[in-house]
Amino acid sequence: MTSLQNQVIEKVRQCIDQANHRLNKHFAMPAVSFRQRGKIAGSARLQGWEVRFNPVLLEENPQAFLDEVVPHEVAHLVAFKLFGKVRPHGREWQIIMTEVFGVPARTTHSFDITSVQGATFLYRCHCSEHHLTIRRHNKVVRKQAIYHCRKCHQPLEAV
Repeated sequence: MTSLQNQVIEKVRQCIDQANHRLNKHFAMPAVSFRQRGKIAGSARLQGWEVRFNPVLLEENPQAFLDEVVPHEVAHLVAFKLFGKVRPHGREWQIIMTEVFGVPARTTHSFDITSVQGATFLYRCHCSEHHLTIRRHNKVVRKQAIYHCRKCHQPLEAV
């Protein structure tokens, strides 16, 4: 466990304590892991009462993680406990973000994802080139999907 990861765990604890105090509840400390991969900064496993964080994006954006990502994910857990299954970034979650944690209710991060972006595959249509993710490329190869250009509406073909 790195020093930064320990700071994230402590911030999760602070958010839970803050929610307990502000809402007069007794939420337990969730499990915290650093197994999130890809372009996602963090995620909340509602039924498992767990938050996951992307260790690469954490190292590259430590302050933003502590200030925004951690409260964002903990707010999902708190919203689930209070209201059950609701829209992920709906009114309930927004209220927890702003009223309980005092953090703007932004739904996505704006981190540079160059270091975590996977390989892409070049495809073409009549008007331009497109870069498909490995997941979409594999669906094309397995004949499970056909993707079309948004401009000319032609099917994309591998180069």
